[in-house]
Amino acid sequence: MAKLVVTYPSTPNARFDADYYLATHIPLVRAKWAAHGLTDASALLPDQADAPFAAIALLAFRDKASIEAALGSVEAEAVFGDLPNFTDIAPQPMLAKDA
Repeated sequence: MAKLVVTYPSTPNARFDADYYLATHIPLVRAKWAAHGLTDASALLPDQADAPFAAIALLAFRDKASIEAALGSVEAEAVFGDLPNFTDIAPQPMLAKDA
């Protein structure tokens, strides 16, 4: 299993619609990337006003090749194209492994 962690750093005056993110964007990611090996998608939201991140997405894939396939797919256009609907923060992706 391989994981892609996507952070949305908190910045002054940044816009992040958590309701849209949870209700629309995360389900969109699941729907578009399941065929490319996405096995789970979840999100973490801060429980404090001064958190360093507006959100963190945890995306689990079958393997690293699945992540690369999803990111390079036609469906990625819909996933990335949805970003302006909920944020003006540039997402910061990171490949992760279990420690």
